[in-house]
Parts: sequence; C-alpha cells; structure tokens
Amino acid sequence: MAAPPDPLATQPYGEMGTPLVMQVLAHPDDDLFFMNPDTVHSLQAGTPVVSVYVTAGESTGVNHEPFGPRHHHRHDRAAYSSARHQGLRQAYATMLGLPHFTPWTTEVLDLGGGLRAEMDALRHGDRHARLVFLQVSMHEPAPGASLPLMWSRPGIALPYVDARDAPAADDRHSVYTHQRLLDVLAGLMERFRPTEIRTLDPDPDIQAHTVGAEQPGFSDHRDHTAAALFTWKAMAQWVSRSAAGAAGVVPAFTTTAYRGYYAHHWPYNLPPATVALKARFLFQYGGNAAWQCGNKAGCGDYGQGENEPLANRKGWIRSTHRRYSGAHRIVAGPYAYEVLGNRAVRRAETRPGSGVWGEPQDLGGGTLAPALSCVRTRDGETLLFALRFAVLEGHGGPNTRDIVMWRGGGWSSLGSPETDQDRTRRTGVPVAVTAPDGSVHLFARNAAKGVSTRVLTAGVWSPWRDLGGGEVQDGLAVVTDGRGRIHVFGSGHTTVHHWTQPSPAAPVAYAPLKHLPTPGDIPTAAGSPTGTITLTYPLPASSTEYSARF
Repeated sequence: MAAPPDPLATQPYGEMGTPLVMQVLAHPDDDLFFMNPDTVHSLQAGTPVVSVYVTAGESTGVNHEPFGPRHHHRHDRAAYSSARHQGLRQAYATMLGLPHFTPWTTEVLDLGGGLRAEMDALRHGDRHARLVFLQVSMHEPAPGASLPLMWSRPGIALPYVDARDAPAADDRHSVYTHQRLLDVLAGLMERFRPTEIRTLDPDPDIQAHTVGAEQPGFSDHRDHTAAALFTWKAMAQWVSRSAAGAAGVVPAFTTTAYRGYYAHHWPYNLPPATVALKARFLFQYGGNAAWQCGNKAGCGDYGQGENEPLANRKGWIRSTHRRYSGAHRIVAGPYAYEVLGNRAVRRAETRPGSGVWGEPQDLGGGTLAPALSCVRTRDGETLLFALRFAVLEGHGGPNTRDIVMWRGGGWSSLGSPETDQDRTRRTGVPVAVTAPDGSVHLFARNAAKGVSTRVLTAGVWSPWRDLGGGEVQDGLAVVTDGRGRIHVFGSGHTTVHHWTQPSPAAPVAYAPLKHLPTPGDIPTAAGSPTGTITLTYPLPASSTEYSARF
C-alpha cells in the first residue's frame, strides 16, 4: 500500500471537475435512511450520484414482510440480495422523477484481480444515478469472517456473493481481501473522479446500552463502521498515489460522513415534511411481494415496506446527522481555508472585496476531517485547527485520531482529550476562540460525550482538561460576550449545556442554564455590538427555531 500523506508535504491540486457525488454504503438502504435528504437534493440539483454498495446485503437471506413472522420464510441469500437491488432501483427511479419500475441500463465493471461489479445507470433530463454493487459477503459462518474482521485482522478474506440473475455473476469464486477492497474503492474514485465523497460514520459513539443491530458498545451497525473505515483509508490511498504519480497532483474533493443508528439516542432533527420525503423513497425501496416489477427474485426489501420505517421505534428515518459538524470554509482576512482532498488548503481572494477565491494552495496536514476552526491571535497570526486521522491502518495495526494545529506554515499535534487508542476515535471536531487577554481556548467533544479544553497562554499549551457537565452532541458553539468572557454551548438530550468563565481570564467551567427547551440539533451562538449573546437552535422534529438572548 502507498504510504500515508506526509502532514508537512504540499503539492499542486488537480482541477475540480464537473460536480459528482460518490456515496459508499455498507448495505442497500443506508443512503435512504442516513444520507437522505442530501441524496435526493443532489439529484434534483442535477449533480450525478454514484452509490457504491460494499456488501451484498444478503444477511440471512430471508426477505420477510413487515410486521409479520419471519421463521416461515426460505433462506436464499442470492434472491434477497437481488430483491434489495431492485428496491434501490425503484427508490432511485422515484428520486429521479421517473416511474418506479423504469428499466435501467446495466454494465459489468472489471475491478481487477478477477473481481467484477454490476453497475446500473438511469438518467432523466439532467438527473443521473449509478448504482455499483461490490457484493462482499456480510458474514461467513466458518471461520466466522465478516467485514469488520476483514478490516481489523490480517488474513481474513470474504467471498463475492452472487445476486440472483445478476449479469456480474461470479463463476470464478472470487474473494475480497483487505487490500483488494481498498484497491477497488480507490480505483472507483479514480474512475469517477468525485468532487464529494460521502461515507458512513467511521468512529461511532461509545454507547453502553445498545439497541437491536448495534454493535456491542457502540451506536451503529458494525458493517457501517467497517465500510466507512475502508472508504477513508481508500481515500488516503487515492490521494497518496495521485500525489506520487506522474502528474503529481492531489485530487480535489470534499467529504461528508453521516451518523447511523446514533439517531435513536438523540432527539430527532428532521421536520415532518422531510421525514415524509424520506419515507416516500423507503416505501419504494421496501416494495411489496405483490408488485410486478419484472425481477423474479423479488420487488424490494419487504421488511422495510409499507409503513415500517415510520412505525419503527428506532426512529432512523427521523434524523440525518453529519459526523463532522462545523465550518467547511472559513474566511479570515484575505484568505479562505477549507479541507480539499482530505488536506487543508488556502485560497487568496482574486480581488479585495470580490468574494471570489483563487486556486487552492495545499497546506498539507495529513488525512483531515472536513471541518476546520480558525482564529487570529492578538499579534495577527492565523491558527488553524482540525481533527486528523492520525493513523488509519486496521488489519492488525493502529487506528487513532488527534487534533492538529497549523501555524506559520507548519503542523503540530495537540493530541486528544483521550489517551486510549480506541477512545481517541470518538474525539469531536475542534473549535477555538481567542480571548481578550490573548490566550487561545480550544474545545472538543470527548469520548464520554462531554467537553474538554486546552488553553494556549504565552506560547505554552495547558494539558487537556475535562469540563464536566452533561452529554452533548458534536457541534459546539463558542463565543465571547461584552465582558470578554468565553461561552461554550452544546446540545444535550433535554437541554443546551453551557460552560463559561465566571470572570474574564478565569478557567471555563460548567454553568447550566435554566428553562431552555430540548434542542433538535446543534446550536449557533453570536455576539452583538452591545455585548449580548444570541443562542439559536432548532426544536426537535420541527422546522421551528428557538432563540434566547443573554
């Protein structure tokens, strides 16, 4: 495998081509539950979408109707995989604005190493969708192999699983290994040259009380996590090999990661109209055994048919959460900063005041999450903060995250609020603010879902310190008031939690606010010329926003 990007290296960027979104999912339906409405909005805007499904989604091979008994159904993995593919075609045809049984064109992609994949394509005007099925087995009874184990342990291989009557049927008994899957994903990125790559959550929350199909100890399905980790590692491989290639350029793309079963553990964040929109496409995906769709293996994933997604108390359909909340482009003086190709870039304004930004200048940084925080110090220096995939090996190797800072052309690690390797993966996106006394205060969500801080004073960073208080979602809001005191806000389960300084220059401490309604999503906070602070956040399952002034 190519070496990971050098955090200090800088290289030219390739041209950002015509917009195209690539979504990498573990199973058929992950996009419909966890990425929509973004998927349908991209299609409606005329942005082509390529959805890549890593596993065959075959599970136990039982395609059961909703609300009914499951034990009377026949186990047929090939048929169930095919039925789920048909459900996706029905859902995406509807998202494209076409009848749900509209025929698709089919092509077989040669993935190398004896592997092939079915790719279905459908176009309606300027709307274009492609579905790519890699067909990695979800799990093998002997020797107990699975996608998560293929990520974490050396020597695990998983077979290609045929879908019934699929044109890419495998008669060569092809298998996927850790490196083969990485090569396939990186090869698809090179083939399609996406301008945005969407993944599931590579580092889900620690969750003591898990529900249903959640992996023990974490708030998501184990396949979601493994597919996301493979995708992030494949992105690093693609970037590294492109930068080291003959052209020597970094691919220009952005990233978005989405939470999965996390939605069950927090207030719902989508208003009824958006939930109904998601349900419309899941209704098409679930299909019905009585439908005449032309696919002998089945007309959808019947367990998600009828009203099941809305009736299910797990509530996955009722939220869409991004893993990395925060600013994806920050303007500071004559420059704009963002993450492009998983590296930080700076763009100069082409003409003062124009708001038009020039070509990206690579600042390096390694493999970064997509959100940045930026502050100006009292002496005018710019500091950038980012969450970094410090090590992303798997396969028996380490897997850690840290927070990094760019200053004066170089990067340094500020570590993590956590010391345990696995707990560093739960670190949130950093946010920072410069206090009137010149100190820089850095905040990040920790693995316990609380808030931790470090402070830069006279060139020296303090150790990480846990601020206590309640559990919050990632996406902290930080602001200073008219007295120069720092305030931090985070959305909890039933209220917005608050931390502040009792007086300027005092340590930030937990300071709960009274009578705030339950937040439906993350907050924003803004100061005013009069010194007051306005806190704003959406209410649960609503398009209504609540505001309070302090």
